[in-house]
Amino acid sequence: MSIRVVFLGTSGSVPTLKRSLPCVVVQSSSDQWMFDCGENVQHQMMATKVSFHHKMKIFISHLHGDHVLGLPGLLQTMALMDRKESLQIYGPKGLKNYLVSTKKTLNFGLTYPVEINEILSEGLICNQKEYQISAIKSNHSVEGYCFAFTENPRPGKFYPDKALALGIAEGELWSKLQNGQKIITPNNITAKPSDVMGPLRRGRKIIYTGDTKPFAAFVEFAEGADLIIHDCTFDDALKEKADTDGHSTPSQAASQAKAAQAKCLVLSHISARYPDADLLLGQAKKVFPNTILAEDYMTLELPLSEELL
Repeated sequence: MSIRVVFLGTSGSVPTLKRSLPCVVVQSSSDQWMFDCGENVQHQMMATKVSFHHKMKIFISHLHGDHVLGLPGLLQTMALMDRKESLQIYGPKGLKNYLVSTKKTLNFGLTYPVEINEILSEGLICNQKEYQISAIKSNHSVEGYCFAFTENPRPGKFYPDKALALGIAEGELWSKLQNGQKIITPNNITAKPSDVMGPLRRGRKIIYTGDTKPFAAFVEFAEGADLIIHDCTFDDALKEKADTDGHSTPSQAASQAKAAQAKCLVLSHISARYPDADLLLGQAKKVFPNTILAEDYMTLELPLSEELL
């Protein structure tokens, strides 16, 4: 499947004229996954043509206002647009109370089912046929989580000549083998996918940190990621402030990406004190050259991996 990463909001704490509050959407042809939901998210979705009606799961990293205040407005807007598709929301303990009490206070109804899942421990939180999403506790000033979106391995390359040599003609049996099923050939021989296909191909992996300062377990959690979207609130000169507030600097984010052997790093959650954030980008690139500075409306395409397992 094609995977597109859309940056709807890239500021931290307060919005600026160029940056909205934190929100990233990962899209495939049939699904959408939203990570954090800052204010003004509806406008950003309209500008980038992110659908209000398609399948969607929302993952909230922690319960600070800049990451979650957009959620009630988004839910109400979806209802006003007569959304019917169910919506699943994941986040730390307290998320359900926040959403239920806000809905009750504002007295708005919904036209679609909403399932709220509070994350009570680290590990796998969403397991589907094509992907899984895991969470690990972040290192912030309140309870929060970093998320890993991991595509399940794709089948290896199919070799028609091997299938024909086993007496398997093109047709339904080829499809079953490519879908991982054993079959009985016309010659009454059991054929396995590995008999006619190459090794599995690695799925893509995206890490979203939310707000965090560095922590040791992150490197293993993010190992081999195609893309790490990392907190980068303050520049290296404000390392002590970043540590106090539970945030990261460019060099810290870059060091984490380098240690995890990631392919690409995106710096986000940029403090409003940096109208020009090139300073942050330059500091990170000294440690991890393949670093990008997130901008609102930026879109990244992640091509299929041909790396074998």
